[in-house]
Amino acid sequence: MAHRPRNPLIPARDGVSPSCVAVPHDKPCPWPTVLDFLSDRLPAVDRAGWTARLHGAEVLDDTARPCRPDQPCVPGERLYYYRRIEDEQPIPFVEELLFQDDHLLVVDKPHFLPVVPTGRFVQQSLLVRLKRRTGIDTLSPLHRIDRETAGVVVFSIRPQDRDAYQALFRQRQVDKLYQAIAPAAADGFLLQGHVRRSRIEEDPSGFFRMREVPGEANSETRITELERQGGWARLALEPITGKRHQLRVHMAALGLPLVGDQFYPKVRRGPDEPEDFADPLRLLAQAIAFTDPLTGQPRRFESRRALDWPAG
Repeated sequence: MAHRPRNPLIPARDGVSPSCVAVPHDKPCPWPTVLDFLSDRLPAVDRAGWTARLHGAEVLDDTARPCRPDQPCVPGERLYYYRRIEDEQPIPFVEELLFQDDHLLVVDKPHFLPVVPTGRFVQQSLLVRLKRRTGIDTLSPLHRIDRETAGVVVFSIRPQDRDAYQALFRQRQVDKLYQAIAPAAADGFLLQGHVRRSRIEEDPSGFFRMREVPGEANSETRITELERQGGWARLALEPITGKRHQLRVHMAALGLPLVGDQFYPKVRRGPDEPEDFADPLRLLAQAIAFTDPLTGQPRRFESRRALDWPAG
């Protein structure tokens, strides 16, 4: 199975950290050459593609030396390669740096940009963009927001600091505030401090979706209406827990799906279909606050972005 290695001899390239695949310890080895092994075990790249990457010194051994296509495949050895997507779709929006010190880098992410490489996005991911922009190869996100969501994302700079910050998220010692736009509740009813609690699990009908199911609640969101414009409402959303797609699932369950949501309450466009950049999800990670575990200082970072009201 491919995974990210910790071998310091293998550097990042163009902002992309190397992935690693280990040759099984089978003896005799069923793959005569490194090319045979890569073509068989990682077929997302065809044999011609692996041949080109090997000739281009894009596959390294555990000593950081380039592998040859005809190099014998050795049981137990680890091979390192760099993910890239041919003809990767550009995301025509730019992240903004909000804060940087010796420990943290805080960024205002645009809509449509994934935080880390995933699926059809590698160079067009926030992490890779930031590594290229800052030259800091040790950057690591301390939390995630959906690709479709804009707003504040906090990165750790030094590996030795990472666990102290991530413990804040694990222990729910981080206050997060989101802003969203959704249909206004019927009959003039205002949501003021409404709390939605439910059990959220993966939806077996679509690997990229979540759903509410009966059972003990594992998710909680506080919802407050801020203002209205026509048939729309601007809302403050405060997630107490951090389930995937929690805010989107809770709002859809209330009959108030977020404007621009392509997955809830029903799928309008699959995750691999072309984007409609004119219709972003109206969800913004507006602010994040915590006590810095290293300095003891109170930290609060706020997005400079704003959500547009839908037309009409």
